[in-house]
Amino acid sequence: MAKILIIEDELGISNFLTQGLEEEGYEIINTNNGITGLELALNQKVDLILLDWMLPKMSGIEVCKKIREKNKLVPILFLTARDTIQDTIEGLKEGANDYIKKPFSFEELLERIKIHFRHNNSEEILTLGKIIIDIAKHEVIADGKIILFTQKEYALLAYLLKNKGRVCTRTEIIEKVWNIYFEYDSGVIDVFMNSIRKKLNINKDNDILKTIRGIGYIANDN
Repeated sequence: MAKILIIEDELGISNFLTQGLEEEGYEIINTNNGITGLELALNQKVDLILLDWMLPKMSGIEVCKKIREKNKLVPILFLTARDTIQDTIEGLKEGANDYIKKPFSFEELLERIKIHFRHNNSEEILTLGKIIIDIAKHEVIADGKIILFTQKEYALLAYLLKNKGRVCTRTEIIEKVWNIYFEYDSGVIDVFMNSIRKKLNINKDNDILKTIRGIGYIANDN
């Protein structure tokens, strides 16, 4: 049974989500403030987090940031009334996987949760030159060494490897990796690509992870 942590200070929303998700077979733990939410996220094994942006004691964005600092790979879905492009980009940069605007339908939220669980349950081995991704173990190995990635760095690299030899557009990456749909060349992808290359010791001009200017990226075996 998958366990979902709900960090939401509006009692009506928290109770609504708890009841609905328990009826769908999920185990739920919840809290109404950021500090307790962070403690639960770091000290309990949870499979997904529903995180409100505006929380007492510690904001949702700060909770998300601190979770990612500990290399926690758990999917994080923001629940918030804030919906500007700038807010979306900020959430993505701090490690959020998805962003759903209040008010939302339970059916939409449930489908997004299922999508993230489907992504995490995929079992396969991906390769790119000397780079290996073990999907089942959620590990990236380069030159025989395990490389630590954030959840979104890992998801972006895995997506490029799954589509090896094909140009992945920036819009496609935002939609498929972040599960967010908007027409905006945010630059957030560049931030993650630069970090991926640095960790893998890959020069920006190396064709193994190549930038297609104005379009997107492509992964190619050397």
